Amino acid sequence: MNKPAVAQDPAPATGPVPVFWRVVRVAHELEARLEAALSTAGLSMAKAGLLRCLAEASEPMPLSEVAVHSQCVRSNITQLMDRLEADGLVKRVADPGDRRVRRAALTAAGRKAHQESLRIMESHERDVARGLSREEAAALTQALGRLVP
Repeated sequence: MNKPAVAQDPAPATGPVPVFWRVVRVAHELEARLEAALSTAGLSMAKAGLLRCLAEASEPMPLSEVAVHSQCVRSNITQLMDRLEADGLVKRVADPGDRRVRRAALTAAGRKAHQESLRIMESHERDVARGLSREEAAALTQALGRLVP
């Protein structure tokens, strides 16, 4: 697998440790690796996130609620839903209480794709954790939690 190009730290090699740029660079690298792995299953992080949201719901969700849970604007959810629906992973269903409202529901293929996305993400989590000792993983988790609570 070809690694995507990664931006270099813009801070000079001498001087203080460029913590911010290192975190950003590593985050981009890890995101690129996960996107590449998910793409082998026909997914992206955005698609996997929407599938997770629907899988965790106890019933089909209104698109406006999906947008809130996904922290995404409704127009982006609509476009993402269009792509997932074309892939056969979700379907729009009528709201039984309000015919004007459309709800999103997973299909059987969507449930299967969600499980595959979980498998891929768990594999990547293990790969990242494998590069750290338990103590390092705990310290990193704690430090990152302080950066953005």
